[in-house]
Amino acid sequence: MWLSGWLGTLPPLLFAASGFIAPRIARGLGLDRGIVLASLLITAGHLLRAFAPGIAVLIIGSVIAFAGTGIGNVLLPSIVRRYFPDRVALLTAVYACVVGVSTAVPAALAAPLAEQSGWRFSLGIWSLTSIGALVPWVVVIMRERRQRAADPVTVDVASPSVVIGLWRSRVALSITLAFSTSTILTYASFAWLPDMLGDLAGTTPTEGGVLLAVTGLVSVPGALLAPLLVARFRNVGWLIAVGVVSFVLGYLGLLVVPTPLTLLWVLLVGLGSILFPVCLVLINARTGTAAGTVALSGFAQGIAYALGALGPLLVGLLHDVSGTWTLPLLFLIAIALLAIVPAITLARPGLVEDELAR
Repeated sequence: MWLSGWLGTLPPLLFAASGFIAPRIARGLGLDRGIVLASLLITAGHLLRAFAPGIAVLIIGSVIAFAGTGIGNVLLPSIVRRYFPDRVALLTAVYACVVGVSTAVPAALAAPLAEQSGWRFSLGIWSLTSIGALVPWVVVIMRERRQRAADPVTVDVASPSVVIGLWRSRVALSITLAFSTSTILTYASFAWLPDMLGDLAGTTPTEGGVLLAVTGLVSVPGALLAPLLVARFRNVGWLIAVGVVSFVLGYLGLLVVPTPLTLLWVLLVGLGSILFPVCLVLINARTGTAAGTVALSGFAQGIAYALGALGPLLVGLLHDVSGTWTLPLLFLIAIALLAIVPAITLARPGLVEDELAR
């Protein structure tokens, strides 16, 4: 069964690779063209998966789609800083909210769409979202092309020495650890929560998919509020602690009394995803320059998604070794508790650039 976990590792692995590639894309193409490239890759990947004649082409299409998504993940915090420097928290909240909804809707609709119209339609329909995202960015690029002669647009990207220096930054490492905790737990849930619920609570595959969608929907209020609270609170450690406690209680509940409070435990797991929007806004809040934002975004997300790829794989392996969900759930609880460290270290304000200057 743990081999199925490899399917859950594919998205974070590609997101991790994109985290290290995206800053170079920003340097070579610019932020706007980088986002357009990401949307094109997502669209091409979805369509390739929908028309795949076999498993090999299906995997290639998935790789292309996930690579485009990863590039967009890294560049979007810098896009927010560039176009909305005075509304970073608000726009990050909107962005994180859309991510939560985008997580929930496919999880809830994929199986019913596949049953009604076939799996190809269920995979290909999502290309419409990336096609729609292309339209405003093409307009932006055309407008920039007309203005470039009079007002050239440059992209401030950190030098390689600054990126290497992030390994010495308490702020950068703390945000990366919190982000890593979030990705490991989130992707483990994506891959295994329906199976866990089926074995522990007796849910059907369709019910498991709906409950997985619930974890995405319940993250929406947190995604809206967390970035705004980060901007208002001097001590963001409390927000990280809320995510830690929610994850721990949710997984502990599934371990000890999976029924009849299954929905409550699923809601708590979804609420734990507040770590994701908190980390997104911290990438902007704890950097003072556009270059620092690009560098920290690629650094934190690249490492976090690389570690996140281990979540589904290790959960599946622990399940195979033990034959139960006890060890996997204890593993997830232990991972959640690791975020206590950044909850403490990020309680103190500070910018990455200031740390590197010292």
